[in-house]
Amino acid sequence: MRPADFRQPPVVAITPGDDAPSGDRGQWPATIPAVAQLLDEGLELAAGVTFLVGENGSGKSTLLEAVAMAYGFSPEGGSTSARHSTRRSESILSDWLRLQRGIGAPRWGYFLRAETMHSFYTYLEENPSARGEPVFHEMSHGESFLAVLDTRFDSPGFYCLDEPEAALSFASTLTLISTLHRIAAEGGQVLCATHSPVLASLPGAKIVEVGEWGLREARWEDLELVQHWRSYLAAPERYLRHLLD
Repeated sequence: MRPADFRQPPVVAITPGDDAPSGDRGQWPATIPAVAQLLDEGLELAAGVTFLVGENGSGKSTLLEAVAMAYGFSPEGGSTSARHSTRRSESILSDWLRLQRGIGAPRWGYFLRAETMHSFYTYLEENPSARGEPVFHEMSHGESFLAVLDTRFDSPGFYCLDEPEAALSFASTLTLISTLHRIAAEGGQVLCATHSPVLASLPGAKIVEVGEWGLREARWEDLELVQHWRSYLAAPERYLRHLLD
C-alpha cells in the first residue's frame, strides 16, 4: 500500500467539548433534537462523503456550520485562511464541539454555503489568490458555483457544503456529484447538508437523516425526502389540488 492508504480522514469524530452544556438542554441550539443527540452521543464521520438530509428547521445546517467553524473555517465560507465576515448569525454550537482529527490527514479544506456566496465573491475579488480569480459576479449563480468547484475543490481535504444544490440545475448537480466522488476517491472527506434527492444518491455515501427524532443513519431509498419526491413526480395533481383549490 502507498503511505496515503494509512491516513485517517481529516475528521474522525465529532464529540462534545468541555464547554458543552450537560443536563439542562434549555439553551438554543441544544433544544434541537439533532443537536441534543450530538452532544449526548457524538458522531463518527466516515471517510468519503456524508450527507445530512432533513427538512427546514431540522438542524442540519446548524450542525454543518458548527463543524465547519470547529475545523477552522470562517462562518461565511471559504478556505481555512479566509476571514470574510459580514453579519454574525452563527450559533454557539461550534464552541461546544471537539473534533477528533485524523492522523496524517491533510489540513486543507473548503466551506461552501449557498446563502453567503454573493458577498464571498466580492471578498475573493478584493483578496485574489496568486493564480487569479474568475469574475464570479459576471457569471450566473450556477456558473459561479461550478467555477468555485473547478478552482477550489482540487485536492484531498475536508469539504463542508451547505445546500449547494440551491444554485444548480439537474445537469450541474450531476457535475457536483462527479466532483464529490473524485474528492472521496483521492482521499478527501465531504460533509454536505442537502435537500436534493439527486445529490444524496451518490453511490457509497453515508446518509444521516435529521429530524424530530434527532439523527439516524438511513438508506437513500428510505429517506422521507426521496419518498415525497417519488410520490409528487408520480402524481403532482394529488399534492397541488390541496394548495390551489
